[in-house]
Amino acid sequence: MKGLSSIRKIIQRLTLFLCYGGMFLLVPMMLLTTGDVVSRSVFGLHIPGTVELSSYMLAVFILLGIAYTHQVKGHVRVSFLVSRIPEKAGLIVDTITTLLSLFIIAILAWQGWVLGIEEKTVSDMLRIPQLPFRLLVSVAAFFLCLELLLDLWVCAGKFFGINPEAPGEQGSAIWMKSSKE
Repeated sequence: MKGLSSIRKIIQRLTLFLCYGGMFLLVPMMLLTTGDVVSRSVFGLHIPGTVELSSYMLAVFILLGIAYTHQVKGHVRVSFLVSRIPEKAGLIVDTITTLLSLFIIAILAWQGWVLGIEEKTVSDMLRIPQLPFRLLVSVAAFFLCLELLLDLWVCAGKFFGINPEAPGEQGSAIWMKSSKE
């Protein structure tokens, strides 16, 4: 259990680090867009490539933040039905939805990698290679898969009466006790 807790911390720190990388691009994107709007309205000129650069920075911002958003439970979740059923049934529903999500995101990671490696095109105006942005889909999906695996572990632990959040011998003893019954 202690080893899993340290793996969980490593994954969460890496996810947070990726999110910081995405947030780092938010200020330049804002300044570039503001500069383009001001130069259009004051001078009647626009900054070439603003839309292209902004779209790439926005893609990086979103992709690098998606796993962290899941980690802090920031995604939209409809719990109308799950809140009205017994806790064990809710855990089963959570497990099924997490498994389905894991399946879909794993395919996204796989296909993102396959398509990203084959990418040879560049952007229209600034001639920026699209390879790193396509591969970023795979990286983001991979880290989201890791977060979903952590959620699956927590659901399984709660189902069997273990607190997977707390490391120590108590969790292992409860796990062994519930598996023998």
